[in-house]
Amino acid sequence: MSETVSILGGTGNLGYGLALRLGRAGVSVVIGSRSSERAEQAAERAAVAVPDGEFRGGSNEAAAAAADRVVVVAVPFANQVSTLKSVAGELRAGQVVLDATVPLGPAVGGRPTQLIGVWSGSAAQQARGAVPDHIGVVSGLHTLSAATLERLDESLDQDTLVCGDSAEDKRVVTEVLANIDGLRVVDAGRLEMSRMVEGLTPLLIGINIRNKTHAGIRVVGLS
Repeated sequence: MSETVSILGGTGNLGYGLALRLGRAGVSVVIGSRSSERAEQAAERAAVAVPDGEFRGGSNEAAAAAADRVVVVAVPFANQVSTLKSVAGELRAGQVVLDATVPLGPAVGGRPTQLIGVWSGSAAQQARGAVPDHIGVVSGLHTLSAATLERLDESLDQDTLVCGDSAEDKRVVTEVLANIDGLRVVDAGRLEMSRMVEGLTPLLIGINIRNKTHAGIRVVGLS
């Protein structure tokens, strides 16, 4: 039986693209949304795109409860805390929240190339404060293009930087993401380092706008 990964906000561009990649890799995916109907529709679309995949949709609360180990949070920054608080009662020991949230300008009416300040230091640290202490929190996926994830005929050939205070939590996330062809997971340190990693998202957005592409990152010199 394949592992089940849940994606809160899985009807959005990043969450849906990640669902397709994980589903193609043989991971069972639960797409979560504030609207169960929208989540079910997204799961149906994913099943058409990846006929061999296993997808189902439901509320964010149901999705959080269904995950074996990893619950991905792929919601806009403005919805991050409310989403996490809504599922806090469904999360259980042994699960890890993989937070992909970035505090971008549109959350306050600004531009997508702007990073806004977060009182707690970063979106990931804000997530840490919004879930129970016994739930692990790791940040990652900030530099992946949603458009590239959805184009299954394209190889990713890039890295994602993950940050977290628990080596075991990062190992769990790495094990799950390593199922995706062409994606390498690089440990970028403690959760506080996410403040800098999250800043790569608006940087890449600007590069992509100017060059009309969907660039990612690759860390060289690693074995």
